[in-house]
Amino acid sequence: MKLSVVIPARNEERNIGTTLAALQSRLAAESLDYEIVVVDDGSTDATPEILRTQHDNDNRIRPIVNPRPNGFGRAVRRGIDAVTGDAVVICMADGSDDPEDVVRYYRVLRDEAECAFGSRFAPGARVHDYPRVKLVVNRLANWFIKLLFRLDYDDITNAFKGYRTYVLHGCQPLLSPHFNLTVELPLKAIVRGYSYKVLPISWCNRRFGVSALHLEEQGSRYLFVVLIVWLEKLLTRGDYVRCDK
Repeated sequence: MKLSVVIPARNEERNIGTTLAALQSRLAAESLDYEIVVVDDGSTDATPEILRTQHDNDNRIRPIVNPRPNGFGRAVRRGIDAVTGDAVVICMADGSDDPEDVVRYYRVLRDEAECAFGSRFAPGARVHDYPRVKLVVNRLANWFIKLLFRLDYDDITNAFKGYRTYVLHGCQPLLSPHFNLTVELPLKAIVRGYSYKVLPISWCNRRFGVSALHLEEQGSRYLFVVLIVWLEKLLTRGDYVRCDK
């Protein structure tokens, strides 16, 4: 099974090199067949130049450009369209996700389930320096989604997840242009009947720069896509069903 790692990146010149080096080291140690698709989402710093250099050094790093209009969801969708692997793991460019968990996701996708969903709040998870306000909002949002969909999963909003590639095809059409894609993808996968396994994971706040996620801008967008998928579950009577490989 070939692994594709999709990383959306916008103005991550101080983080992307370290993030890629850590991934390359861990994936190579595991002797995996892999590619890393890094989607430049309109960077105005040195991120594009760093990605070109990384590609010159290792052609398994594949930089591509997300043309305007930009947005996290659009960048991830652009990356999904470009992958050549049998499984896809979506990672953040800031180094907050642990490469060891990428390998654990890969093993789940290869041997156990069609989706690998991490939880930063399950027993055994490790979280360092999570902003307090975001933590409160995160817990409230996940509680609401758990209640609405009757899920036994507490971190649906986390972008760091893995899917077999055919699952991503089966979740089309994807609507979210921004960070609300982080809930659209897993909820559609669950509603459409794909299997998943939840793993405790590690998360560490970025060392450099600031997150592009602004809670005051994203709340209504998250609610919109959550309700769209909930209405699909409630009203479509199985019109949208799983698409197997």
